[in-house]
Amino acid sequence: MEKHYTAISDAQDSRAAELFRSHPDAMRAHRATMQAAQSPKQLDIKTVELMALAIAITQRCEGCVVYHTKMAHKKGASRTEILDTIAVAIQMGGGPATVYSANALEIYDEFSSLK
Repeated sequence: MEKHYTAISDAQDSRAAELFRSHPDAMRAHRATMQAAQSPKQLDIKTVELMALAIAITQRCEGCVVYHTKMAHKKGASRTEILDTIAVAIQMGGGPATVYSANALEIYDEFSSLK
């Protein structure tokens, strides 16, 4: 079954907006945590997104893989940097990480084709 990660990303954004409307306090707290993590002291934001992608792969969170691959792409990550990140995720996550890693590469390629 072919997936369209742009559509998955758009649907996730819509669901998150609804969750924000339904429980704004929890979502504001989550947003504050995200903003803190996305404001690194020494690392550049692209590196932070690549780290988040590796963790998303090992945690087997499809929505997280889509989001952090998209954001890494937006922050200038190259396909080779995505592949390096995938290699670390596979090292740390074993067999299941290979499935999500393949998805991350496909997601990157889809977002790259949107230029």
